Amino acid sequence: MSDPAEEDLVKQWESEQAGLRQQLVEEDTEDWQRNPDFCGLERVGGVDLSFIKGDDVNACAQLVVLSYPDLEVLYEDSQMVTLTAPYIAGFLAFRETPYLLEALQRLERTQPGLLPQVVLVDGNGLFHYREFGLACHLGVLSGLPCVGVAKNLLQVQGVTKSQEHQSQIAALQKGGDSFPLTAASGKVLGKALRSSDSSSKPVYVSVGHKISLDTAVRLTHSCCRYRIPEPIRQADIRSREYLRIHFPTADT
Repeated sequence: MSDPAEEDLVKQWESEQAGLRQQLVEEDTEDWQRNPDFCGLERVGGVDLSFIKGDDVNACAQLVVLSYPDLEVLYEDSQMVTLTAPYIAGFLAFRETPYLLEALQRLERTQPGLLPQVVLVDGNGLFHYREFGLACHLGVLSGLPCVGVAKNLLQVQGVTKSQEHQSQIAALQKGGDSFPLTAASGKVLGKALRSSDSSSKPVYVSVGHKISLDTAVRLTHSCCRYRIPEPIRQADIRSREYLRIHFPTADT
């Protein structure tokens, strides 16, 4: 039996999402994005939420800012937060964005010189049910260029873990190789990227805001020492470490 309150919430969120979607920019807007070596890019952000196992309400919201191209941590912010919105598939952004946005706003208030010029988000952007995932939400609301980098394939809009998809993954020979994730409509929603020579399992890159897909893929690859791009990897490591220190008896 469907829940009328949840149905009303979904309608509200769909309306909000559609309004924000109108503000989305799917192309390069910054000079550094158009440079082959990303000359002018000095700070790359990464965001993530980590949960205590078995608890889907209390989480550590993490922001890190890394130098570019050295990928050394310049700034980190770990905050325990209590998520108030329910989990509904396809609407993850309404649960997580407020806390990640707060972290960026806190940095802008206290140390504006360290604000990232682009943010890599552990999640999807345009590669989403309604072409507006977490990276899009955060990008539009923050005004910052954002890239969605997902660890697992979201099977959406006709993109599935088909035999053809597996064959395309197998054909990725080296770090930097990619192939498009094409919806049933024919629109390219993102790309599967072999992010390093040492990892044959791809990541899934999509536009968040104020960046083109090709630039997003190039940037993601340039930020990879391992499979997961360093800004997201560091955000994940530090959020889990924060939980281990502050909740030593919990399983994280």
